Amino acid sequence: MDSSVDHSHIPGHQSHSLSSPHFAGSHESHGDGHHKGLVTEVHQHKPHHVSVEGDIKILKTVELNSEGMCCKFSEDGEKMALGLSNGDIKVYKAATGSCIYHLSDEDTKSDRLPVTSLNFVPKDLSSRGELLIATYASGVIKFWHIETATSLQTIHESCQLLAASLSPSSLHLVVGGSSEQIYLYDVATGKKAGICAPSPNKLVMDGHRFRIFALKHYPIDDCTFLSGGWDDTIQIWDQREEHSVRRIFGPHICGDGLDVDVKHGHILSASWRKHDVLQVWDFKTGNRIKTIPPDFSGDSLLYCGQWLGKDHILCGGSEQNIVRVIDKTTLATSGIISHLPSGVYSVDHDRNRLSRHHHHHGDVTMITATAGNHLYFLSNAPVVPKHEK
Repeated sequence: MDSSVDHSHIPGHQSHSLSSPHFAGSHESHGDGHHKGLVTEVHQHKPHHVSVEGDIKILKTVELNSEGMCCKFSEDGEKMALGLSNGDIKVYKAATGSCIYHLSDEDTKSDRLPVTSLNFVPKDLSSRGELLIATYASGVIKFWHIETATSLQTIHESCQLLAASLSPSSLHLVVGGSSEQIYLYDVATGKKAGICAPSPNKLVMDGHRFRIFALKHYPIDDCTFLSGGWDDTIQIWDQREEHSVRRIFGPHICGDGLDVDVKHGHILSASWRKHDVLQVWDFKTGNRIKTIPPDFSGDSLLYCGQWLGKDHILCGGSEQNIVRVIDKTTLATSGIISHLPSGVYSVDHDRNRLSRHHHHHGDVTMITATAGNHLYFLSNAPVVPKHEK
């Protein structure tokens, strides 16, 4: 396999306005091979300060010349898209970690502002082929046709866009950011279909009053979605209503820090603060069910979190600069990578692999994480002690 270095242009723009830490990259490389379609590590050469413990390992490291802001697997798990702080998008073949598409045009080259969210539209749900919908801090939404690396449609909003969510049917997209308003779009036409916003009366908390950093649809309901941000609330919306229908007070969200477990009706929130960073809430009542205890090494300020399969939680953040996998039953860390070169702003995992492979250990899949100028391909497969190999 070729070298894991991605020769992007070094950006002049830094992404501090998105509440990300000042990333400082360092070089790290790994030898790699592949087995059964999954990148597997053969030899690892990592800086001595990076700590890898438990059932998690680094399969491959891609060095970037621009900060990684968001990463997203396609629904079939074949591709993984990465949004950079200079406005470029790289699409990788997940099985090998090799870059197969580079998405940029005159708009993104002139704006040079960060990509803030990515959503794949599967080919079978799109009349225009497989799409990748990207939002940018410039206020732009772009509909990319992946195979031709062509922007089919560009939409301009008047505010920074920092988050987006695609409905389960891929019919609707909601986007939000520095405005109190959340915009609803029809994916097939790219036309605005509605606006959700708080009441003019600021004493009524039926929407956000500060930046919105997370949007997440309820996985089996096209009309219901959640949002979170700087105002320490999770708002629950029905897209047919102008104002939010319910709210949860507490989480301080500064990244892709919301997820929903449909089976149990639970919301996961990841907060960028010193305490109570990872919490579980009841979707129907809004009551807090539990606060996940920190790893023994201490709390990290979390940017991102998501449910991983049936029995685990995945999160990433700064302070300790971690990627952490947690057992939902014991609430203990099952695997953790800490002291990465920079804070972890984005994580994702291959959900299709979870459904295809019924591993006796459960929930084994590929994970990606961005940390400054590095993209990491990871596995949470149980680590076999050397004496048992």
